[in-house]
Amino acid sequence: MTGIPPVVLDRASGTALSVQLADALRAAAAGGALRPGDRLPSTRELAAALRVSRTVTSAAYDQLLAEGWAGGRRGVGTFVLGAVPSTPAAPRPGRGPGAPAPALVDLRAGSPCLEVLDRAAWRRAWRAAGDQPPDLRPDPAGDPAFRAAVGDHLLRHRGLVAGPDDVLATAGTSAAVGEVARILPPGSRVAVEDPGYSRAVAALRDAGIEVVPVPVDDDGLVVDALPGGLAAVYCTPAHQFPTGRRMSAARRLALVTRARAEGWWVLEDDYDGELRFDVAPLPLLGALGPDVVVHLGTSSKILSPTLGVGWLVAPAPLRADLLARRTATAIRPARAGQRVLAALAASGDLARHLRRLRREMAGRREQVRAAVAAAGCVAEGDPAGAHLVVQLADPATEEAVRADAARRGLALDGLGRHHQGNGPDRRAGLVLGFAAPTRAELDRALPVLTAVLRAAGRGSGEHEHQPGQRDGQSQPQQHPERTAPAPSVGPQP
Repeated sequence: MTGIPPVVLDRASGTALSVQLADALRAAAAGGALRPGDRLPSTRELAAALRVSRTVTSAAYDQLLAEGWAGGRRGVGTFVLGAVPSTPAAPRPGRGPGAPAPALVDLRAGSPCLEVLDRAAWRRAWRAAGDQPPDLRPDPAGDPAFRAAVGDHLLRHRGLVAGPDDVLATAGTSAAVGEVARILPPGSRVAVEDPGYSRAVAALRDAGIEVVPVPVDDDGLVVDALPGGLAAVYCTPAHQFPTGRRMSAARRLALVTRARAEGWWVLEDDYDGELRFDVAPLPLLGALGPDVVVHLGTSSKILSPTLGVGWLVAPAPLRADLLARRTATAIRPARAGQRVLAALAASGDLARHLRRLRREMAGRREQVRAAVAAAGCVAEGDPAGAHLVVQLADPATEEAVRADAARRGLALDGLGRHHQGNGPDRRAGLVLGFAAPTRAELDRALPVLTAVLRAAGRGSGEHEHQPGQRDGQSQPQQHPERTAPAPSVGPQP
């Protein structure tokens, strides 16, 4: 048996001891302190040496076995198999033009942060889900334990009162938008934010809906710009995608009031509402107008799209229509992911994960802001979620910046593609996501991002903080015609 290099476990850390131990053993293998063929202590011996429970050491070994760093031989023990690099090697200088391009670090929005996901908790939840008996007949509403867990989650984390009977399981927010669209009258018109979430727009159009783009500003969807004759309005009030702003309280009340007066539904996409870092979020539209609001949520941004799980809270008449259509068509969300999320919630692992995730995202956000500011640019967006926006001068600059970034190993998303048209209000810029990369990848990528933005030209500069202004919070909106336009990133005349 090989001696284990010194391992320091921080019991005050928010990271599970099993994760810390697996990280330490992995680092020892990668650094050469442990070599292929070395035999590791038994889980009992290691637990005694580190003064932890055997559950901790077993979970750490399970993780290393799953990753291929270690292997077990029945009756013999656990051995180091090798140190496989976690990221592709950088291309060698002087390679020809036909050589494969370097792997890109993904700074696009929309992916979850898997690095903070406790893999041991993830495996426990899947095992618990597998312990449930298989279904004999489908339940179009979804797994009862999942719907109860969602109700508790919404009350604890979003302040929305919803019992299990108020909740329907979905396959995610885009799928839910499509489901609602298919029960609207043929030829219905649905207003969407512009810029906005393109997949929701695609789901509406796929259902034969006429999409009506409506502008957004620093207070969210411009309610006064909504036309008449709508069947529904789709919006992201807690953290507008992609601008990163939240809808003001006045706009929320105005939207609900118009929905009641004109007889249309409000589709509230709360895709990352759990991730707020400054103050408590404003009341959900679903809480302000439970009679006219369809509240949509998803696990894809806080856990993983592997689950394929979302939820919908809606007034009883609309829920009945959705259930009738599911029953008639036999199209319904799969229950496996629902059971996994219910198991995570029941064990407390979901709440612990959300606490870790908030801390991690808040820290990453500050890293990205600092990198953008170092280039003389401004990173816009409320202190929430997992993305920020950098405005650029024009579409040509946006494309040039993205192309330059790709050559340097960064995958960036442009703001322009989130618009529905090429009108005069079309914005150019970057939508910077910071959840997908590992911390090591992010540390490597941000200096490159700074260099790319500097190369694009002098930015507009960070907004000056006013007395009493919170970080990321905008000042009262001013009319464009009464203010001089701020310079944008890109070549200036």
